[in-house]
Amino acid sequence: MPSKVFKKMFKRLIQITISLIVKPSEAWKGLAAKQDEEHEKFLSDYVYPFVGMVAVAAFVGVFFSRKEFDFQIALKSAIIGSMAAFGGFFAGAYLLNESLNRFFERERDMKLSQRFVGYASALMFSLNIVLSLLPEFFFLSFLVLYTVYIVWEGVIPYLEIKPEDQMKFTAIASAIIVVSPVIIKYLLVLLMPGLRI
Repeated sequence: MPSKVFKKMFKRLIQITISLIVKPSEAWKGLAAKQDEEHEKFLSDYVYPFVGMVAVAAFVGVFFSRKEFDFQIALKSAIIGSMAAFGGFFAGAYLLNESLNRFFERERDMKLSQRFVGYASALMFSLNIVLSLLPEFFFLSFLVLYTVYIVWEGVIPYLEIKPEDQMKFTAIASAIIVVSPVIIKYLLVLLMPGLRI
């Protein structure tokens, strides 16, 4: 029974991710229609599995990227990868929530901000996994810029931002979503030098 639940969860996660990357406009409209979905379900069935996959990919990626497997380096890599994804998600959602209130005069809604950041981060989570396993494809990291388009397509149908504010919001939200994990990763290594690889 649990295997069927996991299978269904990962199937849905993959479908949403592919949809957001390939057809973001349609994906956002579909997600907007399901906004009443339980927030804990979103976290447990979407964000946490992605963070877990990032950690596993970072750990296993050491096996592929080094001549000899070093457990300590693999563990550090998994910790940094998962904390950057996890911390970046929560920091990004907090900053987006504050931006909605300050610049767009919207009431604070942390759950809505978390869902938007989580879904908008689909490509970034996916790239983290791929680049951890296949670091020689580093040039793929430029695809992170496509996140701007994913955000652009979600601003109006999902967050109901006014069309005249779409450009401004896209710029702010994209910067927050893309930069938050990078800052968290930098701070982790800065504050805990033992995590340096």
